[in-house]
Amino acid sequence: MFAAPALAPLLSAWTSGALTGLGMFAVVGAQSAFILRQGIARAHLPAILLVCALIDACFIFASVSGLQALMQHLPGLQDFVLWAGVIFLSWYGTQSAYRAWRPAVDRQGDQAALSSRRAALLGALGFTLLNPHFWLDMMVLGSIAHRFADARFGFAAGALSASILWLTVLGLGSRLCAPLFQAPQAWRWLDGAIAAVMFLLAWRLLPV
Repeated sequence: MFAAPALAPLLSAWTSGALTGLGMFAVVGAQSAFILRQGIARAHLPAILLVCALIDACFIFASVSGLQALMQHLPGLQDFVLWAGVIFLSWYGTQSAYRAWRPAVDRQGDQAALSSRRAALLGALGFTLLNPHFWLDMMVLGSIAHRFADARFGFAAGALSASILWLTVLGLGSRLCAPLFQAPQAWRWLDGAIAAVMFLLAWRLLPV
């Protein structure tokens, strides 16, 4: 019969999961750049954050349950995600570079954000699931979690807490930065920076 782990091991696993998650998630990558732009534009930010948090929750606990073992037996899936990520990041980088080079005539830089809810949510899905680093993070989290035996789901809960914390910081940060983007020139600098990040990430994903 399965015995529930003691509180101390669960707390230790949760703390380790939270610290590991912060180390993995608290970076300005493709997903973070997308969230920041949508947040500054005030375009469906709560829905985007909710979708990202739900995806992280599902895959963190799936990884602890054995997702990393499944990925190791499906090398074709890894290759698909890799090239899909390169194409997706390159496409979005091109769009951002075009907006930086040829801004809209009006000063509403937020018009370039994904204005429809469906497009914004699809963007959130794409920047998460078509990111090979996301899958690598999930595999690493699953591997580390199994070191905690019966307390491994405490580790998963800690990692999820870190994800929610980082998403909250991104959301609040983008709202606080919104007044700085009243001028079209600020949007050009933001789009230029996003384009650089996307192209760099796509280049780093290319097989040597």
